[in-house]
Amino acid sequence: MRAKAVLGSLSAVLKAAHDMSENGQTAAKSGQLQASGFEKTASFLGGAPEGQQWLLLSRTNRHGLVAGATGTGKTVTLQIMAEELSAAGVPVFCSDVKGDLSGIAAAGSAEHKAHSKLVSRAEGIGLNPFEYKATPTLFWDVYGKNGHPIRATISEMGPVLLARMLELNDVQEGVLTIAFQLADDEGLLLLDLKDLQQLLIEVSNRKDELSQRYGNVAPQTVAAIQRQLLMLERDGGAVFFGEPALSLDDFMRTTKDGRGFVSVLDATQLVNRPRLYATFLLWLLSELFEQLPEIGDPDKPKLVFFFDEAHLLFTDAPRALMTKIEQVVRLIRSKGVGVFFVTQNPRDVPETVLAQLGNRLQHALRAYTPSERKAVKSAADSFRPNPAFDTEAVITELGTGEALVSTLDAKGVPSMVARTLIRPPSSRLGPLTPAERAAVIKASPIGDRYDLAVDRKSAFEVLKAREEKAAAQQAKEDAAAEKAQAQTRPAPRGAAPRAPARKRASPVEKAAGSVLTQVAREVTRHLLRGVLGGRKR
Repeated sequence: MRAKAVLGSLSAVLKAAHDMSENGQTAAKSGQLQASGFEKTASFLGGAPEGQQWLLLSRTNRHGLVAGATGTGKTVTLQIMAEELSAAGVPVFCSDVKGDLSGIAAAGSAEHKAHSKLVSRAEGIGLNPFEYKATPTLFWDVYGKNGHPIRATISEMGPVLLARMLELNDVQEGVLTIAFQLADDEGLLLLDLKDLQQLLIEVSNRKDELSQRYGNVAPQTVAAIQRQLLMLERDGGAVFFGEPALSLDDFMRTTKDGRGFVSVLDATQLVNRPRLYATFLLWLLSELFEQLPEIGDPDKPKLVFFFDEAHLLFTDAPRALMTKIEQVVRLIRSKGVGVFFVTQNPRDVPETVLAQLGNRLQHALRAYTPSERKAVKSAADSFRPNPAFDTEAVITELGTGEALVSTLDAKGVPSMVARTLIRPPSSRLGPLTPAERAAVIKASPIGDRYDLAVDRKSAFEVLKAREEKAAAQQAKEDAAAEKAQAQTRPAPRGAAPRAPARKRASPVEKAAGSVLTQVAREVTRHLLRGVLGGRKR
């Protein structure tokens, strides 16, 4: 009998281990999973009747979706996922569009009005022990007010994304691409807005030559691009373009004790420029794609990227750009990067991208109109059914902080959807005070590396010098012509004055010109651009 009991116990242990590896979840009671060490290979999401729900770290790079109507708890879900990933040693990037995600940098408090509810929920879902603690955080801000400044060079942004940012049409994007090609051919550094503005002046002045080399360049089109650049500059875009450019290594930092830093982008102002916001985040994603090496499927991701207000990325996006976005999302997982799109409705994300999101957390949706009811049905159909409930009906009944959860198991198969109480956050619910934020920024390991802008010699200075040299040469030739004309007899009445003869290039000058052309070609060979047009470093 005793041997039989031992065998029965062993069988139960093996079954529990099998369940954990296959589904990332189990029906174990309070604290059992934590004691088993399973939390080192997965992120705890919450509790459900079927058992605790976990997100396997080895499947986090298969991307995901966090969706739900306003006020259903998406931001808190993002917060607890960032906490869990950080604790597992995974750096995280997320944007804070409302300002309340900054609380992740401070520990929660028993004095908070929701304390009793948080503790009750933690006990109910088996989160044992539940502790308040801060998460290591880096604050960033494109405008440099509420975090470390983020800068990129014009060349790194590339013509495709810059055209999207400037809201250019196809013809205008074509001329902008010609401008970038000219800069590449002539080895001109494009660092900030004034470089691009001066380059467009050069393109306009040389329109006849460039039209023969690259295609039609109309002055009206150049002028339209210049107007859009002026609007971008007045909206604060000038502070974003320049140097020192962002080093992606600063987004993938860990603490001495092995926790990942959570990089929080203050987007409270940036989100008011939807195209700028979406293009900026897409640029970050494309930089990760271009710079990181291929590593396949790691035990845990190198970085998890949360794309909040994801619908802004896809609204009115041209088909060519959509194709490139799909390519980046599909291939970036092999670089060890997981991307989670956060939006109100799953239909905000195109089907081709949605099909690549294996991990899904669906908060409540409203169904007041026929269109909304179709959206609810579409969301329900995307889950693996659970015979215990009607998924379509439950989506409209979910309470705040409750979600339908389905994650990938160790074989990459979606788990059965579970109605889940999302775990409470250990960090603060609500924003930091300005003084608290300033203290976090001051203590940042990045220091003042990005505080002061650097303006080195680039296209603006080179083209200005070229323009001044040409003007001086023209003035010298005009003076020589006038002097020569004064020394000759007056031309016959009614005859047009003869233009001064152009000096024929000497053999030495011809050879020097040939060498310079060859050097320019060699430089161009090394100016490679990535899938979204940005210059590869």
